[in-house]
Amino acid sequence: MKTVNEPSDKPRPEQVRELRRLADSRGETFAWPQTSAEADAELERLGGRAESSFAERAIDRRAVGNAMAARGGAAQVRDSEIVGYGSSAHWAVGQ
Repeated sequence: MKTVNEPSDKPRPEQVRELRRLADSRGETFAWPQTSAEADAELERLGGRAESSFAERAIDRRAVGNAMAARGGAAQVRDSEIVGYGSSAHWAVGQ
């Protein structure tokens, strides 16, 4: 038995498929719906957006990829952290 606070039915596979298609064609993302009603709301929101051209989406993807590659990250190994070359390379601990 459902209580008042429990979510209603899960989103249907057709709704999720359409969400993915619309998000891709609009060059946008969406919050993963927990219910069919949330999926309908996202479908309505994405349906009201203008469709992006293939070129715009490709340019955006390339720009995001380049920005991520250039930025590196905290996990990136820096030259000052390693000593040696090839199979003799090791962490520069205490240097």
